This record gives sequence, C-alpha cells and structure tokens, in this order.
Amino acid sequence: MLSAPAALSPDGRPQRPIESRLEMSRRSFLQFCATLATTLGLPKGAEAAMAQAMEAAQRPSVIWLHFQECTGCTESMLRAEHPTLEKLILDVISLDYHETLFAAAGHQVEAARKAAMERHKGKYLLVVEGAIPTRDGGIYCKVGNQTAIELTRECAKDAAAVIAIGSCASWGGMPATDPNPTGAVGVGKILDKPVVTIPGCPPNPYNFLATVVHFLTFGSLPPVDAQGRPLFAYSRLVHENCERRAHYDAGRFALAFGDDGHRKGYCLYKLGCKGPETYANCPTVLFGDAGAGTWPVGCGHPCIGCTEEGVGFSKPIHMLAKVKNVEPPALYPAIHEPQGQGATLGSAAVLAAVAGAAAGAG
Repeated sequence: MLSAPAALSPDGRPQRPIESRLEMSRRSFLQFCATLATTLGLPKGAEAAMAQAMEAAQRPSVIWLHFQECTGCTESMLRAEHPTLEKLILDVISLDYHETLFAAAGHQVEAARKAAMERHKGKYLLVVEGAIPTRDGGIYCKVGNQTAIELTRECAKDAAAVIAIGSCASWGGMPATDPNPTGAVGVGKILDKPVVTIPGCPPNPYNFLATVVHFLTFGSLPPVDAQGRPLFAYSRLVHENCERRAHYDAGRFALAFGDDGHRKGYCLYKLGCKGPETYANCPTVLFGDAGAGTWPVGCGHPCIGCTEEGVGFSKPIHMLAKVKNVEPPALYPAIHEPQGQGATLGSAAVLAAVAGAAAGAG
C-alpha cells in the first residue's frame, strides 16, 4: 500500500496521521472520505485518493469574513459531526481568522488576519459569510474601520480561491430582499475573480466541506454552474429527488397544514413548496446527521427555495412554484384538482389502446 509523505503543520513540524489527529479510527476516516466522495459524485475508489491527498496536504489557511448575515452558516458548520468543527479547524484546515470563533478582538485579531494573509499569500482560502452592502459607499457594514467592500477586495486579492457560503454571500439573500435599503449584493458582484457559491439558509455543511476537500485533493475547486454553485450539489431540482415525489405523481397533495393529506405525508406543492424550481441536494444529503426525513420537506414544511436567486426571499412562501418540467405524465391527475387518486383503470386502458394503435400504425 502506498503511504503518504508526512504532512507538515503550519510551523513546519511533522504532523501525526490525520485519523489520529481527528481522533477517529482509520476505518472511520475512510468512511468520512467516502461520504464526501459520494457528495461530490466521484467514482468508486475515489475515497482512497482523497484520503491520501488529505494526509499529504498541508492544512490550508482559511480567512473567514462576516458581513450582513445571521451567522447561521457558521452555526450549520458548528453542528457538523464528520468531523466536528473543532477537529475540522484544528486538524483539517488552519482557521486563521473568524470573528465569531476567535477569542481575540480588535487590533489583535486584525493583526492576525494580515499576518496570515502575508504568510500564506496566494495559497489561502477566503470564505465570505453574509451579503455586501454597496449603497452609500458601503457604510452599512464595517469591520476594523473598513467597509465590507474594502475588506473583501483586500482579502480576495491574494487568495487561492474565494468561497461564498450561504445565500446572503452568494447572491444577497435576505438582506437583498425588496426594497434592499443597503444595496446588498453577493460577493461575486464586487470581485473580478471567480467565486464558488454554496447557497442555502443555512447551507448544508457537507457541501462546504466537500468543496474544501475537493480543493485539497485535486488542487482546484469543483465544476460549477452559471451561478457559481458546485454541480455536485446544485445540478438537480429538489423536486426530482423528493421523498414525497410519488405523491405528486399520483396527484395526492396536502391542502392545509395539519389536514389528513399533510399527516399522511402527501406532496406539499399546493402549500407553496418551491422544490420544482429550486436546485439543491437537500433531499439526498439531509441535515443534522439524524437519519431519514431531516430536512424541511421531510419535517412537513414546504421548501422555500433558499438556494435559488429569484425564488428564496423573493416569492411569498405559499405562492405556487413554477413547474419547470412537464411532469407527471398526462394520465396522472392534474395538479389543480382538489385531490387526486392516481390513474384510473379507464384512463390507463385508453392510453394503452392509443399506444397500441400507434405501434400498429408504425
């Protein structure tokens, strides 16, 4: 078996094996790599290469900025369990600046940020949480007497990569809701370099972790869509993988919170679910490491489209979503009917007869 070269800590000393530093068995470490490889959609066997790369790589320096946000993205990371946050920031990455998690403040923490940027020039990852206010010169958000615009541009200049975590940093999110008094925008709007966005309110922590591990493994960020979202997490509609999709196809809908259909787990489309126009992997990755059903729709609430610009925080929660794909097939009940019962025997027979006639004519 190939062994990875000894990795060095930021101070140049050899590091212990990563599974030892993460306080997990070798098997658990490989399972962690397999989980992230699955999230990334990598082929079978990729977890071994990923594990080897993580062992060999020096922990990347991370500068994490906060602007117009509720800190929910950081809270989401705090609740990750594979690995837990303290193991992540102490043994997988080198978190050199984070306003929420740092004990230092004022001049001390700003000096630490600048020192880390100089020491890891061209190699550090910049993570931005929160929207950037642009109106009136950006005066609505300042850190260390710098506006969010100034600070972001300063930190992004020599960053190896920029990651916008959460919907606010990705495209403005809630701070950009009409009438948007502060002129809040996403990080990409003020930078002239690519930005990988991890939208969500909050985003799933494993989408962020998988993005960082992809960078560690391949030396580059994962492929993205036109909005900068990693394709491994945002290439499929929520509707496509929803656990309630079978009820949608059969025309069974909850019509009010707490009604019989709602209690039976019927489709939430008529309660305003935005799954048919929202791209995210929420139904497959889930939240909270607590098993099946641990995501909004699984808990009985419609998807609000928080990962989708122009949907989340823009459309009323209970407004019907635009169905992008002409599904289900015509033999199923129309979604505007009060309550569907699936295909009738008669409709199925008619469809079969039409199909048979067409086949015979061919």
